[in-house]
Amino acid sequence: MDTQVADTLLGSLIDGRYRIRGRVARGGMATVYTATDERLERTVAVKIIHSTQGPPGQAGRPSFVDRFTDEAKTIARLTHPNVVAVYDQGTHAGRPYLVMEYVRGRTLREVLAERRRLNPDEALAITEQMLAAIGAAHRAGLVHRDVKPENVLVAEAPSGGPANLVDSVVKVTDFGLARAVEASTDHDSANQLMATVAYVAPELVTDGRADARTDVYSTGIVLFEMLTGRVPYDGDRPIDIAWQHVDRDVPAPSTLVPSLPRVLDDLVARATRRDPTTRPGDAGTLLAEVQVARDGVGSPNSHTALIAPVAEGPAVSQPTMMVAPVRPPERPTWARLPEGGPPARGRRRATPSGGDDLRTRLAGLGARLTGQGGGRLGVAAVVVVLGLVAALGGWWFGVGRYTTAPQLVSMSKAEAEAQASQAGFEVVYADPRYDDQIPRDGVLGQDPASSARILRGGTITLTLSLGPERFELPDVVGKEFALAEADLVSAQLEVVKGTARYDDSLPEGIVVATDPKAGEEVKPGDEITVILSKGRAPITVPNLVGKNLNDARNQIAQLGLVLVEPTRKESDKPRDEVIGQSPAAGGGVEKGAQIRLEVSEGPPLVTVPRVVDLPCQQAKQVLESQGFPVAVQFNPNAVTRFQNPNENAQVAPGTQITIGCF
Repeated sequence: MDTQVADTLLGSLIDGRYRIRGRVARGGMATVYTATDERLERTVAVKIIHSTQGPPGQAGRPSFVDRFTDEAKTIARLTHPNVVAVYDQGTHAGRPYLVMEYVRGRTLREVLAERRRLNPDEALAITEQMLAAIGAAHRAGLVHRDVKPENVLVAEAPSGGPANLVDSVVKVTDFGLARAVEASTDHDSANQLMATVAYVAPELVTDGRADARTDVYSTGIVLFEMLTGRVPYDGDRPIDIAWQHVDRDVPAPSTLVPSLPRVLDDLVARATRRDPTTRPGDAGTLLAEVQVARDGVGSPNSHTALIAPVAEGPAVSQPTMMVAPVRPPERPTWARLPEGGPPARGRRRATPSGGDDLRTRLAGLGARLTGQGGGRLGVAAVVVVLGLVAALGGWWFGVGRYTTAPQLVSMSKAEAEAQASQAGFEVVYADPRYDDQIPRDGVLGQDPASSARILRGGTITLTLSLGPERFELPDVVGKEFALAEADLVSAQLEVVKGTARYDDSLPEGIVVATDPKAGEEVKPGDEITVILSKGRAPITVPNLVGKNLNDARNQIAQLGLVLVEPTRKESDKPRDEVIGQSPAAGGGVEKGAQIRLEVSEGPPLVTVPRVVDLPCQQAKQVLESQGFPVAVQFNPNAVTRFQNPNENAQVAPGTQITIGCF
């Protein structure tokens, strides 16, 4: 029976209002549940703090609760479309909790685990909305302190399911939560680093100081990861990673992904400068730069660049920007700061063509050619030359500068790059796709197609295979069916209900098992059977161990249960005594359920020795030395003439032996 022990909070009612329905995630600081607000009849998320950076048991101290409550109230006042709203706070079993908006979607960490890296448009669209949320916090005097993909939720767009990440709604969560926990720890733990080392700003490592520019740095690291598929530093120990932020500059994303434009290198470099005084002053300032960069990336002919102020004094809060003509912004309205977008950008005016002056010069040239000696011959020569130039130019622009694209489909990535390089072409990559036929990193498609016309030295866009799409089945045991179904459907799986069964641990309607089991590999479209609990079975299994088999049989029959043929085992217990049972006593079963018993066969038999013809007293000693009680008949001082049981008889240990002496 594949049953998992349920979270003890599942089904419980917190503060007489929030009914816990399922567990969403558990981290080092808190556990997040889905719950029903029974007063307002809406689904919410409940985050219960289960540990802090302080000593064990800190979460239950009154001083901790009071300080955490003060910080939570500050967080709750933060209202923005890209911020996960906080509705309520309190304590349950001595542990603080927050009641927050329930966002149906995935974390950015889950998106990156699936996609590895994002294209520039998607990465900048997500960064814009992150900065809009963080900028609202900065204006309210809050510093996030722990910006990372795990704290960024990618939800459905307002118009429905997202076609791509550019259309998705992004919400940032856990504003000030790291600060709330840190503020509640003892002073002797105040120097502990309350941030994730992959995204920690240098000033947090060196002196524990954090302000709005700390969040700017962490956001720059998240943008670097979205563009490249990895964080800039790694190491064997967290402290080694943290000090790399202090000692090294973040590398340019294009060193890992050569196809990325320079504007993104400049943007990441600005956000992740080690000296906080040279970074953008807050998230709002960086947001303006990101919006300009996004417009520049989206314009085919744009070479937008960000130029930081060059000065040895204090940094200028607004960077100087040089912007080429860009397309009109197409960002969703929820990604903008309330007070407006980036600084206004104009377009260059067209310069006079000089057409009239050109016509005057051509007329003068014609007059000179026709007015001089041999002018007609000169005109003819000019016409011939111009004709040849036109012919050659037409051939070059129409045919000569083109060649045919090589066949790269079905090759491995390395083979395709080598073949394209040998033919003089550059290679860029589109978003990869899953495919059941082409192995991972094989070429699924190319643009232009093979044998199609392409400029000599041009660029070929390759689409690589991610291989067959396989992923681990998510664990939905312990969740209500509606939540479990939503999780499975979002993973593109088909859900069917299996036959419900009784369960001693999980209440009715909660998922007790799936087929296949959680963690097994599945692919999109697979059918997942979800088995729900019917609650505890109506009949409680009695304790039958130690009872006689007949008594146990009668009790089982009275309860409407079925006794399977008992299994007999040798035991020092008396014969027919019950020594084991299944199911165990106290479990729940339904009427007609089978009960299996193990019954004692009794102790193993022993052989009776021969004592006939021995003196009576000697015979008694022999039998008693082997554990047999002895009864003597007639003359105890005579010779033994018979015994019962007879010699070599198989009897139970402790059987009385009678001897006759005369």
